[in-house]
Amino acid sequence: MRMSGGRARGISLVTPKGDLTRPATDGMRQAVFSSLGPRVVGAQFLDLFAGSGAYGLEALSRGAAGGTFVEFNAKAVACIRQNILAVCKSMGVPPTLLEVLPADARQVPLGKTLTPDLVFIDPPYEVIPEIAPGLFARLLEKLIAKPDALVVFELPGELALQPEGWTLLKRLGKGARQPTAAFFMRTS
Repeated sequence: MRMSGGRARGISLVTPKGDLTRPATDGMRQAVFSSLGPRVVGAQFLDLFAGSGAYGLEALSRGAAGGTFVEFNAKAVACIRQNILAVCKSMGVPPTLLEVLPADARQVPLGKTLTPDLVFIDPPYEVIPEIAPGLFARLLEKLIAKPDALVVFELPGELALQPEGWTLLKRLGKGARQPTAAFFMRTS
């Protein structure tokens, strides 16, 4: 797996061995960040269920100011830290712009960063129906200072989310059993 764009394009990312994580594909990340466009520049991000850290690192590579990765699995946390060092070195930026929280992403910890402008959520698909309502409810509270914050939620094509207090702006990808990315903004 490699960074798909920005200043760190082509840098290899390590992922935990086995099936502990399901990294976002290069193609999905490319589509997501093409859709986000200039919104990424200068943004703070929160990467929940971070896995390898690919979404957050892609944001950094494309101009984000910094952010927080939240991942519970110790092997994945080690990979995120290794990937941060590789990407930051390639870009010539300090890794202190980024924070890794070894925590349960379902609790939506924000870490020391400012309230995020972008939230990436890529949980194990099988737990999405159970955890999505609570995640979105907590995000409503956590993002009160950023009413224009955008949530990008990766989910399988056959699943639809209609979280209370949120509006689906667009969805990338199609087909059952295929990854898709849904873009949500708080309902005004």
